[in-house]
Amino acid sequence: MKQLGEGRFYLVREDVLTESMQKTIEAKRLLSSGDEKTIQEAAKRVGLSRSAFYKYRDTVFPFESIARERVLTIFIQLEDRKGSLATLLTIVSEGKCNVLTIHQTIPVQGRANITLSLDVTEMPIKMEEFLQRLKSPDFVDSVTLVSSGAL
Repeated sequence: MKQLGEGRFYLVREDVLTESMQKTIEAKRLLSSGDEKTIQEAAKRVGLSRSAFYKYRDTVFPFESIARERVLTIFIQLEDRKGSLATLLTIVSEGKCNVLTIHQTIPVQGRANITLSLDVTEMPIKMEEFLQRLKSPDFVDSVTLVSSGAL
């Protein structure tokens, strides 16, 4: 028989979590930030029963709270334009990330690929926001989080 806390772990998108799981995560955020002092207050504020909170509190976590990994590898497909790498590196710098490695392919038919390994220990924003910033230049076709690993 499995002990509590044993078993497999999965990384899932927020939109596939049950409403109770999402509310539990929000209640935990309210408690950790000090916006609410008690579980009862936090559960009430998000519209969750205390029993549902206790059911999920030790099983659902935001990715950032459990990711001890502070190295991200990101794959970027883009249109080959002069200054495109500099623009991306500016976004990386503004995100307080440290570049560990850069690999850029030779452009073929006006397209290139860049793989970045970044130390994100100092990154003050959420990973989703950072990835959106990398996707924002009009020359970027796609940004994919390839892996995260221990520093």
